[in-house]
Amino acid sequence: MEEREDLKFLQALRDGRKRIDAIDRKLLSLLNQRLRIALSIGEVKKKMGQAIYDAKREEEVLERLIQRNKGPLKAEALKRIFRTIMSICRKAQS
Repeated sequence: MEEREDLKFLQALRDGRKRIDAIDRKLLSLLNQRLRIALSIGEVKKKMGQAIYDAKREEEVLERLIQRNKGPLKAEALKRIFRTIMSICRKAQS
């Protein structure tokens, strides 16, 4: 009986990991897509003589994401993740 329970848990673990792997592939694709768009925005900003960093815009983005977040991801974790993403995009734009 215990062996069957272990197999059930192992299968649940494998299934969960497969689902996470699929999500990770989607996240990777979306992050690269986001960066490509940020690079084109950076080119437009350069041509217009605008600064790459726009603190007001980044705060607006963060606030909008926090408002849409239904959890369980906490607001502070969400901010850290997106600040890192935006920082990487800024560096690539420079």
